[in-house]
Amino acid sequence: MNNDHSTLFDRRGFLKAGSLTTLTALLGTTIAFADRLPKYYLPLAFDRIPRNDGPFDPMEAKNKAMVVLNNKPWNVETPAYLLDDAVTPADKMFIRNNGLIPQTIDVAGWTLTINGESVNAPKTYTLNELKTKFKHYTYQLVVECGGNGRAGFFPKTAGNQWTEGGVSCAEWTGVRLKDILADVGLKDNAVYIGYYGKDLHLSQDPTQPVISRGVPIAKALEDETIIAWAMNGSDIPLVHGYPLRLVVGGWPASVSGKWLHTIAIRNKVHDGAKMTGKSYRLPIHPVVPGVDPPESDFRLIESMPVKSVITSPKTGLELPIGQTLALRGHAWAGDHVVKSVAVSIDYGATWQPADLKNPQNRLAWQDWTANIKLPIQGYYEIWARATDDKGVSQPMVMPQWNPEGYCNNACHRIAIKVV
Repeated sequence: MNNDHSTLFDRRGFLKAGSLTTLTALLGTTIAFADRLPKYYLPLAFDRIPRNDGPFDPMEAKNKAMVVLNNKPWNVETPAYLLDDAVTPADKMFIRNNGLIPQTIDVAGWTLTINGESVNAPKTYTLNELKTKFKHYTYQLVVECGGNGRAGFFPKTAGNQWTEGGVSCAEWTGVRLKDILADVGLKDNAVYIGYYGKDLHLSQDPTQPVISRGVPIAKALEDETIIAWAMNGSDIPLVHGYPLRLVVGGWPASVSGKWLHTIAIRNKVHDGAKMTGKSYRLPIHPVVPGVDPPESDFRLIESMPVKSVITSPKTGLELPIGQTLALRGHAWAGDHVVKSVAVSIDYGATWQPADLKNPQNRLAWQDWTANIKLPIQGYYEIWARATDDKGVSQPMVMPQWNPEGYCNNACHRIAIKVV
């Protein structure tokens, strides 16, 4: 069933009485044997009609504890304790949009076009061709908003004030972009890719670009860069890019384009919306907090920095004196592997190593656990710190300040009271 029409159905999956009346009125005649319509079946005559019951609300299918930072566009983060799953479920996955969610999806007519200066000739594939012509792959991939952690910068920066929850590690299924590009044929001057999706500008002007970002061709050709149609074994939810999405693990989530219909192979760094100016960029050199350097002093964010999160227990726990505290969480490091995780109960004065698991595959996050004793009654903060395979560790409090509030990978901490 097309996600656009989910509100037409009751909990059992059958058309609501009011919906059936509306559809009959639109059709101008009765629907024969309407009482025998299968569950979740929308009559063909209405398969592509726009929704008439108001804008799509992504929160209808989300965990009620998710935190809405903005609803135009939708920006919704996951509290740290809800990130406890090894594979992030759809109802706990953060939302970061730049424009409006498409309200109608023509799955039967959906295509992916590969074009640009650096292809031998443009080529277009239907969804069915993508699914039948190329081998399928499934990867668990970390997708993290470039602004995740922005709330922890001081002085404050503009933008949605993400804490820790703008990150996920879902399981994505699709085809490798490298296999599609091999079928199309690339010229030797290919430098970058740029995606185009069907999200709409907040002004609702279809001529205004929303976001069109990309990655260098070397990143595009990695095995784990995929064109996905499924997430966690089901169709990608509409809010996360249904029916087709580019997924590029380890880099800012903004390069994983939703509602994908075109990929351009460029002979230069892609110059689409949110690729220029200071969008998704960091200062090349350290800056004084509060200072905003000129655009020439910024570079594009590529691999995300090493990071970790404590997912259990939930901050605010009260623990009886003498009881062992069991900790668990995840750690990730962009294109790299996490080599160790440590925890501290004394504000980073001393550290205890955690048990760290290997990732399910490259660019997936890694689970970690630790057991600690809290020696006396009182208030504690538990800190977690990851170190990657280059020997780079998370900063304890705040990394180098930047005016756009990107890439804050400071140690996550939770509050515990021993009674």
